[in-house]
Amino acid sequence: MAQLIVTTREGETRAVEGTSGRSVMENLRDNGFDEVVALCGGSCSCATCHVFVDEADFDRLSPVSSAENDLLDSSEYRQPNSRLSCQLKFSDDLDGLRVTIAPED
Repeated sequence: MAQLIVTTREGETRAVEGTSGRSVMENLRDNGFDEVVALCGGSCSCATCHVFVDEADFDRLSPVSSAENDLLDSSEYRQPNSRLSCQLKFSDDLDGLRVTIAPED
């Protein structure tokens, strides 16, 4: 299994085993990161699964869709490396992906 490296809002970093074929958001919830609320359940309609992707990993991801871009624009914490974790399909190709859970809006 591939690893997902997560930094919480408190600054704690933990490596967890990710499940390929599930979104990063689902992997975060499955591994006990309760900070990721994901109110919409992954339908790209709430932005409560906002993460910052390590800049070294950003180019490994699929492009931002217009719907995701619009939701990210609603966050006062948006950064150039912001993504909605529900829109990131995790796979073995993303082994070592580093994300930081964004502050809550």
